[in-house]
Amino acid sequence: MDKPLRLQKYLSDCGVCSRRAAEAAILAGQVSVNGGPAGLGMQIDPELDRVEYCGRPVRLSAGPKRYVMLNKPRGIVCTARDEKGRRPVTDLVPGSRLYPVGRLDMDSEGLLLLTDDGDFANRLTHPRHDIPKIYRVWLAEAPTAAQLAALSAPMTLDGYRLQPVTVRPRGAQELEMTLHEGRNRQIRRMCDAVGLRVTRLRRVAIGRLRLGDLPSGHWRNLTRQEVAYLLGEPAAPDRPPKS
Repeated sequence: MDKPLRLQKYLSDCGVCSRRAAEAAILAGQVSVNGGPAGLGMQIDPELDRVEYCGRPVRLSAGPKRYVMLNKPRGIVCTARDEKGRRPVTDLVPGSRLYPVGRLDMDSEGLLLLTDDGDFANRLTHPRHDIPKIYRVWLAEAPTAAQLAALSAPMTLDGYRLQPVTVRPRGAQELEMTLHEGRNRQIRRMCDAVGLRVTRLRRVAIGRLRLGDLPSGHWRNLTRQEVAYLLGEPAAPDRPPKS
C-alpha cells in the first residue's frame, strides 16, 4: 500500500463505507485520527495513525475481499448504521464488514451488491461506469399510452436531465424499466411526475447479473467471472447466470 493514503479511501478499503459516504461521515464528525477530529482530504499512514469511526478502531482486513449479491427485502435500509434505529442491510449478511454498492430505498427490494473492496465499489458507482439496471415496477393503476410515452421521453428532475430510460409494459399494471444511472428515488419520482403511483419496486438485474430465484433476505457470493464482468475485465462469462 502506498503511503500516505487519503482518509476516505482508507475507510473505503477497510469496508466501513463507500468513499462518498466516508466523506459525509468525516464532515459529520464521525471519524477521528489519533484522537482528534478528522478533516476532509486528510492523509494518513495506516501503519502509524489510529483511525476511529463512531468510536471504533478501523483496520484493514488481512483476508480476501468479498463480493455479495443480496435479495434485499422491503423495510431494510441500505446503510451499515442507521441513526433512526432501523435495521440495516448489513445485518442480513454475516461475517466481515461489508457495505452496499449503491442504494435501494427502504420501500424497494431486489438485487443489491455488497462488498468490502473500496476500489470495486468506487468503480461501480462512478458515473462513467455504464451498466444498466433493470427494475420491475408495479402500479396502482394501468398506465395510459400518453403516460408510457412520457416515461420514455427526455425528463428533468431537480434541474438534472435524466439519461434515457427504456420502458416496457409487462402487464396491465406492471412495467419493466431499464436505467443507466441511479438518481435518488428516480423511478418513483418519474412515475409520480406523470401521475402514476408505484405500489412495488424490485430490481431484478444489474447488467448480466440476474437476481433469479434467490429468496428475499438471502444472499450469495459473486463468482470470479461475475466480478470480472462488473469490472469490465476479459474473464467475463459469455452468458448471464441462469435466472
